[in-house]
Amino acid sequence: MSSLRDSIANWALRGGAGNADQNDGENTDDTASAPLGPPLTEDEMRDRRLARIAAMEKQQAESENMQVETRTASDNTDGVQDMEVDQVGEKKEPPQKKEMTPQKDPPKAMSPQRKKKRAKETTPADASRKLQRKKELLLKKVLQVSTQDDSQCDVIPVEEINVQTVAEILATRLSLSGWDLKSVSPQQRELIPYLASSHKKAAEELKNLKQSKGNTEELEELLIEIQKQVVSYAASSLMEPDLFEMGKDGTTQLAKAFMNGTTDLASSITFGVNGSSSSFYHCLCEELMLQDQQVFLRVIRDTVAYLTKALSNCETISDGGTEGGLVIVSALTAMCGHKKAAVAVAQLPNFLLPPADSPQAQERVTPPPPTLPPDATPQQAQLFRFMQAMNRGNNGYMKRSGPALDKETLLGLVMRLGYPRDNPAVTSSFGNIMNQSMDSVDKIVHSHQRQLRTYQDTINQLIRCLITAGADARNQVMQWIADALLLNTHATAMRPDPSKVSSTATLMNLSVALLKLCEPFMSKESKAALIDPGFVSSEKDHKGVYTTTGDDAVPRLGENPTPPSDPYKPKNSFIPQCFYFAARVLSFGIVPLSSFQYNLLRNISHHHWELRNRNADVRSDPNLQRLMAMQRANEITLYAEEMVADTLRFCNRMAGTLLKMDDDQLCLMPEFFVDDICSILQHMAKMKPELLNGADFRNVFQMVVKLLSPKYAHMVRNYNLRAKLGDVLYEVFLPSDDGGRRDVPASVACDPLAGGQTYLLSDTSAQETLAPSLLLLYGEVEHTGYYEKMTHRANIASVLKYLWDSTEHRQAFRRITQNKDSFIKFANGIMNETNSLIASIMEKLPEIRTSQLQMADSQQWAALTDEQRETISGRLEEAEQDVKRALPLCNKTLQMLGYLNTDEDIRNLFLLQEMCPRL
Repeated sequence: MSSLRDSIANWALRGGAGNADQNDGENTDDTASAPLGPPLTEDEMRDRRLARIAAMEKQQAESENMQVETRTASDNTDGVQDMEVDQVGEKKEPPQKKEMTPQKDPPKAMSPQRKKKRAKETTPADASRKLQRKKELLLKKVLQVSTQDDSQCDVIPVEEINVQTVAEILATRLSLSGWDLKSVSPQQRELIPYLASSHKKAAEELKNLKQSKGNTEELEELLIEIQKQVVSYAASSLMEPDLFEMGKDGTTQLAKAFMNGTTDLASSITFGVNGSSSSFYHCLCEELMLQDQQVFLRVIRDTVAYLTKALSNCETISDGGTEGGLVIVSALTAMCGHKKAAVAVAQLPNFLLPPADSPQAQERVTPPPPTLPPDATPQQAQLFRFMQAMNRGNNGYMKRSGPALDKETLLGLVMRLGYPRDNPAVTSSFGNIMNQSMDSVDKIVHSHQRQLRTYQDTINQLIRCLITAGADARNQVMQWIADALLLNTHATAMRPDPSKVSSTATLMNLSVALLKLCEPFMSKESKAALIDPGFVSSEKDHKGVYTTTGDDAVPRLGENPTPPSDPYKPKNSFIPQCFYFAARVLSFGIVPLSSFQYNLLRNISHHHWELRNRNADVRSDPNLQRLMAMQRANEITLYAEEMVADTLRFCNRMAGTLLKMDDDQLCLMPEFFVDDICSILQHMAKMKPELLNGADFRNVFQMVVKLLSPKYAHMVRNYNLRAKLGDVLYEVFLPSDDGGRRDVPASVACDPLAGGQTYLLSDTSAQETLAPSLLLLYGEVEHTGYYEKMTHRANIASVLKYLWDSTEHRQAFRRITQNKDSFIKFANGIMNETNSLIASIMEKLPEIRTSQLQMADSQQWAALTDEQRETISGRLEEAEQDVKRALPLCNKTLQMLGYLNTDEDIRNLFLLQEMCPRL
């Protein structure tokens, strides 16, 4: 039965009885008896059925049109009907009856759902046209071209859009000159931005197609081919710049594309729809390396050259606008996101300075002298010659020096930007600083600090991209850092020579970068355990940074320590390298900068005092304005919160590392490790105590107690350093009294593991050794200088008073009575100090009173010459400073003498025959 049904279907779809319309007059028996042919497949049967339905619908439409025309003609005759008139001699044939295809059953009325379903069915020709229209839309959206007339796109006529014609379409589009393009967007008129945009659009469309339903295989293949051809043409254009007019400056376009991507992420060539590995830049690098490795290196070199040339024109972070330092460094970071590109950047000739033993290192770079403008006035010409005479001694710099590091190397150009305190553009941003409120000036400082932090974060990303690119690039970066440390050993001087050392901004930015590299092992003890102290004794590994010989020898804690016999074999070589390089750069960066800030404040105070004595207008003095602006400009870099927090965390980690060393290793450690910790903590406690909030200094406290103890007194031979250890106890760990003596947060001095009790009272080692250590230190600071010892002893006396009031330390105080000779030395020191202070105060007080009376008598004061008034004012200031230093120490010394004698054993020693005459 099924075979009979199939035969009928085949007969009907091949024409069946419907063939009678085409075979009128022929023998129908022959047609009926003709063979049916091979059976039709289901697809063929469906196609024939659709064709028959389309033919019937067309025939019905034509019939309806004929009826409409006939009805219209009948209406135009005004009711007059045509009469049939036989022409003479013409035979009239009877009308033929039209044969219709027999139907077995009358057609049934179709339901609305059936009609809707049949309306969706299209012919293969319609499907093909629909697919072509989709391809046309994709070309218009991705490549901005059209195969038909379009007012918004460039017209590129092709017979068919498919995978084979993509290359032809793209080549035709790239061959058009700028004037022939309908698009006016600059992005569409340059080859690299246009191809990058097309690549990204194709990736987005491809992602959308894969998420959609339906058969989109041919469209996906088209988009994949567009991506391949886009990258291929970009690589070809960079290899042959004359290939297309649009790409004659391809490397410049690539550099600008990197820069534009930093401000407009939507146009970034390094961001891919499916990750960075799918980006246009990543695919371009892979294509260039596949075709020609040398061309890839040339493209990287030329692109970096364009960026560094733009970077050399910037002096501060704010310079340059859309081509400023932040944009350029972000572009370099984006370029180094590809590891092969990062390796190529690290191998560039200008990445490192010439080696120390090379002839190039001895060459001198002399900047060309400025020329006088032709339209200069005589006064300007005279000033110009004066400036030339002043700069005559400036003979440039050596090719291997700090300035060369800043100006001749890639990382130096990146690191040197900041907010220099002597740059007019920076100081002028504060305006008339003396007439502004503190809040407005603070807002300016904080605004600059936010920009500085953004720039330093970008530097950190660049350094990280280079280091993670592989061993070759990492070694180049660490060699550059080693050169920076070797060339800036004189940066610790009071007034560093600018022709020998790098700028402050370079050293501070390098400090921040190294602190960020140390961040992973700052808080994790498992990684901190990999900090091998043998690094500082391995000349090969530290590259001379911690040398013990020559002019740049680094002093050690121990005297003539014995080098380790075992070779340096760390478990991880990178962690000790980062850690100890970071420790070294802090002594060139934040430590001298904080010292400069302290001296600058003293200079401002003195200048202000002079202006007041002369009754001058303080607010309008230009020199004071300049000094104040310089001070606030210095604070932008010095007191950046994140940098300070990282530095304090590093100090605590360094102290913890020193605590874990045995005595032999500790002797080999550089002395500046301890010195820098003390200097940084003291400065922040005095100048910016609020930045200490939340910091943990447990390791620092334990290190101070250990190094002050009698066991290690022989190791720390520097009396100034031992005095600093006592000052740290006073400035950081001594709780503030009720009078609000200091603004250091109370949490800094408290041990969270001891229920909030202070470290001075809760630490067991402090309970045993600290009191005797401070009594010994009280006498040792005699060697630090006349004025310095007063401050040190006043601080020590305050800490001793706090320890005496606690029961935890009372036993330690009694131990000093066990050594009679040591106690007599200490007691004689107190007596000598007390007598000296009282004598000094009684001598200075009358001088102060005399000078005050002279200045109070206006007539007598006016009768003196300016020189005499200046001399009297200077003596008065000096006397007042002496009394201010001596009087607090005198009071504290007498108080210490009083509370020590409350203990019977100590009082008996003071009543010895040797001491009674002194008392």
